[in-house]
Amino acid sequence: MKGILGKKLGMTQVFMTDGRLVPVTVIQAGPVRVVQKREKDRDGYEALQVGFDVIRKEKNVSKPMKGHFRKTSSPVFRFLREISIEGFNAGDDITVDIFSRGEKVTVTGTSKGKGFQGVMKRHNYRGGPGSHGSMFNRAPGSIGSSSYPSRVWKNKALPGHMGAERVTVQNIEVVEVRKDQNLMLVKGAVPGASGGYVIILSDMPVAAKES
Repeated sequence: MKGILGKKLGMTQVFMTDGRLVPVTVIQAGPVRVVQKREKDRDGYEALQVGFDVIRKEKNVSKPMKGHFRKTSSPVFRFLREISIEGFNAGDDITVDIFSRGEKVTVTGTSKGKGFQGVMKRHNYRGGPGSHGSMFNRAPGSIGSSSYPSRVWKNKALPGHMGAERVTVQNIEVVEVRKDQNLMLVKGAVPGASGGYVIILSDMPVAAKES
């Protein structure tokens, strides 16, 4: 398992060697610093706590967090996550060259927030007639019986907050890796808006369920 943290910079397009024009997402991947190593004997599991994007003004960071970073002489990072990878120790740096062209990765990010939305946008409802004075238009319609159960069933698709959720996309191809610029170009789109943080892991096959 390999992994790194990054920031989505935006989308562009590149020409492949066979002449195909491929849309790609540009990600600033690393470098990240291993801030802490979780051990099974002490923490109950094994993982690496890595940090990305140095905070310029340390006055905005609490004293406990400053002490946490000071243990490994690390700068104070804005984005701190745990990833289950091996082969590194506290204080080590992980760079984008751990990935290579043609490799498949899994990218996790926070989707774009869309605020409070109605059922047509949030759940793809068809809506009612838009003419002849129906007064229905974009309304959700009936949401439950009156006498029984005298309540709305759980998980009923209704208007509400949309977006700003953790989204994971698997099987994304790495088109190009630029170590000198700490950039990774992946095929297609990844979750989130430009400037959003992402977690990039090597794509692992899903284990088959036991019969």
